[in-house]
Amino acid sequence: MSELSPFLPGTRVQYAWDSTSLSWFKECPRKYQYFMIEGWRGIHENVHIRFGGLYHEALESYDRHRFEGLDHDEALALVVHDALRKTWDNGAPWVSERPDKNRENLIRSIIWYCDHFLEDSAQTVRLANGKPAVELSFKMELDWRVRGQPYLLCGHLDRVVNFIGGAYVMDRKTTSSTIGGNFFDQYDPDNQMSLYSLAAKVIYKTPVKGVIIDGVQIAVGFSRFSRGFTYRTEAQLEEWLNDTRSWLALAEQYATAGHWPMNDKSCHHYGGCPFRKVCSKSPEVRGTFLESDFHKVPWNPLVPR
Repeated sequence: MSELSPFLPGTRVQYAWDSTSLSWFKECPRKYQYFMIEGWRGIHENVHIRFGGLYHEALESYDRHRFEGLDHDEALALVVHDALRKTWDNGAPWVSERPDKNRENLIRSIIWYCDHFLEDSAQTVRLANGKPAVELSFKMELDWRVRGQPYLLCGHLDRVVNFIGGAYVMDRKTTSSTIGGNFFDQYDPDNQMSLYSLAAKVIYKTPVKGVIIDGVQIAVGFSRFSRGFTYRTEAQLEEWLNDTRSWLALAEQYATAGHWPMNDKSCHHYGGCPFRKVCSKSPEVRGTFLESDFHKVPWNPLVPR
C-alpha cells in the first residue's frame, strides 16, 4: 500500500501537520518550502540528528523493558547492546565528525542517564489497554477543515509519566551547551511542548500538567543531566490551538498562491538556517545550489515511528 500523503491530492496544501513542519513554517515560509514541500536535506550526515535519535530510541526501549518487569541491569544490557549494533556501520564502528557526539559518548550517556534516574519518582503511565505510555504516535483530527478535509495534528510522545501527584509528558533533549535556566526557558512557550500537552490530554485522555524535560549536556569527557518543567493551562492550550488555526490558514494561502516568502530575520537564528547560502543567491541560480548541496528526503507527519 502506498504511503498516505500529508498534502491534499494534486496540491501543496498540507492538511496533516506535526510540530516539526509547523515550526519550519513559523520560522520561515521559504525554509518550510525547501524542507517540507520540496523535501531537501543536507547531503552530509547530521550528527546531531543521529546521536539524538539513537539516544531517544535507547531510553524508550529501557522504559519499556522496565515496565515489562526487567530489572535495571537486564534492561540496560539490552539497550546498550542494541545501541552498539546500530552504531556499527559497514563492518566498523560509527565514526563521528564531532569529539562530543560520537559512539563512545552515546553509550556513556545512555548508561549514565539510566543510572542517574534509577530511583526516579516519575513512573510510566499504564494505558487503558494495559500497555505502557511509551513511544506513542498520535493523529488528532481537528474541528476545522481545509477544502473539506479535516486538519490533522500528528506527532510522537516519548513517554507519559505520573510524577508527584500529576501526569506529565516526558521529553529528552541533548545539547552541547551548559544546561541552565536559559536552556529550559526556551520551551516556555514552545510549539512542540504545547502540541505534546494537548495530544496527551485529547488522545490519551490524560490531563497532563505539562512536560518534563530531561536535558543532557554532552561533552568530550562527561555527560551532565538536569531536569526542568514547562506547564500548560487549559487557557494556554486553547490559545495555542487558535493561533495554530491562523498559521495553517496562512499556509493554505501561500500554497494557493504558489509563493513562500523568505523571512530574512530568521536566517541567522539557531546557528544559521541550512538554506542561508541558497537564499543569499539570486533566484535564478538557487536551484543549482540546492542540487549541489542537498538531496531529497521527504518528511511525512503521517508516518508513525
